[in-house]
Amino acid sequence: MTSLGTARADPGEINTGRLTVGEGPDGGSIGLPVAVINGVGDGKTLYLQAASDGDELNGVGVVRRVVPQLDPQELSGTILVVGIANYFAFQHGEHRNPIDDTKLNRTYPGDENGTSTERIAAATFDAATRADLILDLHQGSTSRMINEVRVRCGKRHRIHDDCLELAKVFGCGHILDQKGPEGQLARAAPDKGIPTVDPELGGAVGFDQESIEIGVEGVFNVLKYYDFLPGSVGVYTQTRAGGFEQYGAPSGGIVDFKVELGDRVSRNRTLFEVTDVFGRIKATVSADSDGIFWRSRRRPQVASGEYVCSVGTDLDSY
Repeated sequence: MTSLGTARADPGEINTGRLTVGEGPDGGSIGLPVAVINGVGDGKTLYLQAASDGDELNGVGVVRRVVPQLDPQELSGTILVVGIANYFAFQHGEHRNPIDDTKLNRTYPGDENGTSTERIAAATFDAATRADLILDLHQGSTSRMINEVRVRCGKRHRIHDDCLELAKVFGCGHILDQKGPEGQLARAAPDKGIPTVDPELGGAVGFDQESIEIGVEGVFNVLKYYDFLPGSVGVYTQTRAGGFEQYGAPSGGIVDFKVELGDRVSRNRTLFEVTDVFGRIKATVSADSDGIFWRSRRRPQVASGEYVCSVGTDLDSY
């Protein structure tokens, strides 16, 4: 039998339950929704997590479509799923946990006796590090972003190549290969020898069905490639970025983008203009380097100095 919280499944079974991560303000127990899919055959263990950031819902959309399609009678190995990781943030529709104003994906490996967020990190890290592979489903918050997969362990890490292989297998077509901030699951878990990636499934308010479909396909690519399910998956060359250049507004006003997400941009190409409400141009911002137009704000109104967009740089094909 394999268990995760109150979810328990014998070989050939699937079961759902809750993983306790502390208590709420009313003193009641708080549990994350979890599932165990236990295959009939021996194999690896995959850990799948969504909604580490409470307003990033595309990963939840992936989980709710993937799990019903899984037949443990056809599965080798085990899949452990945390359907909503950042409980309080999800309940409030916020990015960070409002109980302690902390971002979950900056607190790994966590502390079982720490703050609310540290306790969630500790419980999910304990579950994740039981696995052989980890998929931590994200998106570009509520901004607009291309679909990509992030390798966050750093290029000098001993299992970097394994993490990069996992990213390529997932297959969004774009990879950000850049060492991430301390406390990210995709940085902490590789230190335990577990290949881990962050699929960043676009950016949306609510669900974006196109990005969710890409995420569903990516999960099944992983399941087939690593022999959880029968079938074969081709691993193809993808565009890899080594970093970002971020652009802010030189002045306040209304942003008018001159390029689309995913466009290749050359140095000095105009990315956006800022106008006043009468359409008069106040500022023009151009790319500092060659790259890909990777991410942009959703709302057109900006204050001076406010974030506007990002360009992925240091490109190659891998």
